[in-house]
Amino acid sequence: MTILFTLSTAIFVGLMLSRLAKKLSLPAVTAYLVAGILIGPYCLGLLGIEGLGFISHANVKEYSLLSDIALGFIAFSIGNEFRLSQLKQTGKQATIIGIFQAVITTILVDVVLIALHFMMPDKLPLPSAIVLGAVAAATAPAATLMVVRQYKAKGPLTDILLPVVALDDAVGLMLFAASFGVAKAFMSGKIDVISVVVEPILEIALSLLLGLVMGRIFTYFEKFFHSRSKRLSMSVAFVLLTVALSMLKFEVFGVHISFSSLLVCMMLGTMFCNFCDFSEELMDRLDRWTAPFYILFFVISGAELELSVFADVAIVVVGVVYILARSLGKYSGAFISAKSVKCNPTIVKYLGVTLLPQAGVALGMAIKAEELGAEGAVVANITLFAVLIYELVGPLLTKIALTKAGEIEPEGRTSARKLDSKN
Repeated sequence: MTILFTLSTAIFVGLMLSRLAKKLSLPAVTAYLVAGILIGPYCLGLLGIEGLGFISHANVKEYSLLSDIALGFIAFSIGNEFRLSQLKQTGKQATIIGIFQAVITTILVDVVLIALHFMMPDKLPLPSAIVLGAVAAATAPAATLMVVRQYKAKGPLTDILLPVVALDDAVGLMLFAASFGVAKAFMSGKIDVISVVVEPILEIALSLLLGLVMGRIFTYFEKFFHSRSKRLSMSVAFVLLTVALSMLKFEVFGVHISFSSLLVCMMLGTMFCNFCDFSEELMDRLDRWTAPFYILFFVISGAELELSVFADVAIVVVGVVYILARSLGKYSGAFISAKSVKCNPTIVKYLGVTLLPQAGVALGMAIKAEELGAEGAVVANITLFAVLIYELVGPLLTKIALTKAGEIEPEGRTSARKLDSKN
């Protein structure tokens, strides 16, 4: 019963705040994150009333499965942006931009934070600075996708944005694995080639392979049904199954094998949209069905944010420097790479701004970094600080950029209730 109370509270508060956000011209994503903070351990949760909010961070973690499921559906939806017909126009540009801006961001953040390390070595260890550079490469596909969907953004910037975000996370995972291995080498005094090179390449390759196989099986079984409801149920079943399989971890001859649920589900969506004739219609229905999951995902993400990081002045200082360096890296990397591949001037000008949101993948990297001990704790705290700022400001900046680019129509839709009253 308590679980149901908590979930209903999360959805209700998120929805009510989204109405306020609309009046303030803010994206719904921002409202959901604020709702999470309000019913989280630092606000309503302080009352200790189970069901009325999240009473502790351990309580929030109990709902992590819902976040995993929602992230799987979000990645599946992003995979549908990789239609061959569309990739023929933007594929090459998206690939170059996705790789280049991620690498530029990592290099710039590494340089700035390593310099900061020499100024305050006690507060920012060298391994932490190196790992944070890779964490900076990751972008939040969920927040970006939700803004695009909420405002029904359409145009060249939107067309290239989602593939870039997807590729950005793939590159970010590789950069993080390599940086994490280098950081461990600094701490242990020896370079581990397997963890630095082999494991990250295997993770990406096997994730794409698993998604490809699941996608082919999915499209094969989907054709056995003609009922829309049964096709929808089959889609849900396969996304859930794919998320479950992507959680598998094992070791083969000393090599740790794991999968990225984001990449696996993205590939599942890519295979589905390119091999299934009715994928567009089904995706529209699936998006409506998963709307409550998306709300819960962002509310839970907001509740997970560690507001206590503001108590440490050193973390705030390093966090501000990290945010400024990452923002500069994202914007300059996107600007230079988009200009080099002769993108539309609108893309060159505004793409970098839309890449600022950061959440799920970065938080996953931060959790992994905690294996480094004290140095990993520094990475986790600074990442949490940055995610708090980026998730509250990033969606709004994405909306502003898409509006300036002319890809968001001014809101002027008539509500369904008004239409009904006229009939």
